[in-house]
Amino acid sequence: QVQLVESGGGLVQPGGSLRLSCAASGSIFSINAMGWYRQAPGKQRELVARITSGGSTNYADSVKGRFTVSRNNAKNTVYLQMNSLKPGDTAVYYCNADDLATPDGYLEVWGQGTLVTVSS
Repeated sequence: QVQLVESGGGLVQPGGSLRLSCAASGSIFSINAMGWYRQAPGKQRELVARITSGGSTNYADSVKGRFTVSRNNAKNTVYLQMNSLKPGDTAVYYCNADDLATPDGYLEVWGQGTLVTVSS
């Protein structure tokens, strides 16, 4: 069974930094895209940042220049470095792996979510 396990969330003051990590485990041949989404209270889930196995990235406009997504393909792990955090970044952050190749075919998998709270 494939699963994504996230870590690194928590409480941080405005202007601070956090680094989220997400590791995929299970019978995995390859993962095309990995990324991060977030959902704030009362809002829809939105894409934060995404990176392909080839290193192509895309970001939400609201985080460009502040957040950096990276991955280690050998470890099936994706990271999100978040700098200059704002209260508006407060949300549950979800890891996502898309076109994940397994013995049972291609899957899309979500992590359980990790809470990031930006507050003084």
